Amino acid sequence: MKSVLITGCSTGIGLCLALGLQKKGYRVFPTARTYEDLIMLQDLGFEALLLDLSSSDSIKALVFKLYEKTNNLYALINNGAYGQAGALEDISREVLDKQFQSNVFGWHELTNLVLPKMRDLNLGRVLYISSVLGFVAMPFRGPYVASKFAIEGLVSTLRLELKNTNIKLSVIQPGPIESKFRQNAYKAFKENVETSNSNFLNQYQSMIKRLKSGKNVKFTLPPEAILKCTIHALESNSPKNYYRVTVPTKLFAFLGNILPSKLMDNILNKY
Repeated sequence: MKSVLITGCSTGIGLCLALGLQKKGYRVFPTARTYEDLIMLQDLGFEALLLDLSSSDSIKALVFKLYEKTNNLYALINNGAYGQAGALEDISREVLDKQFQSNVFGWHELTNLVLPKMRDLNLGRVLYISSVLGFVAMPFRGPYVASKFAIEGLVSTLRLELKNTNIKLSVIQPGPIESKFRQNAYKAFKENVETSNSNFLNQYQSMIKRLKSGKNVKFTLPPEAILKCTIHALESNSPKNYYRVTVPTKLFAFLGNILPSKLMDNILNKY
């Protein structure tokens, strides 16, 4: 039975992956940041582990506990992340650092801690749940965009450095997926962005309405769409480097290759 570690499994994509891979016969180790979510996962029959990706101590403790349970981790799925909304002019250095601690630095540290055993076995898969915002930018999502661009750069480099091993890396780039992502983004916006003197008050009104509505935008897919790609990335002898999921992701990837950047800017400014 192959073991898989998945981060960010309290809801949405992470929970769907954990349940789906468990049904496929994998030994799944899902993680959650709170004890309440940890208990929920344990009640579902998982060997769940506590993890706060913004804490190096938490990451190291997770890996120690993981290797008490298994010595042959087959795959790591980096999924746990959140989106910090707000215009970049209103984002402080501290808020940007907080975004990168969870979305980039935590993923990097965790990956580096599991790679040595994968190297020993010369076998493994590392999957990164990125986003359409890993290769195009949209306004008022700057911290999240920057974190996903950073992840894509790290993965591209790591793939080159692991070329002579049997460790395969894949990036999954979803567009809109059913989850609590927007609600969590609104919570982070309220906590971290001071709007009283902002130049973007009018734009924030429509942004807040979108985040609070909870309604799915057009072309939103259920998280099972990510599960299908994940299974292929785990089981194929030749997994893809990139899996693009949902119509917007595929469309923007196509348009980005054929349109001048100024025209792409005009299109993206409408979102």
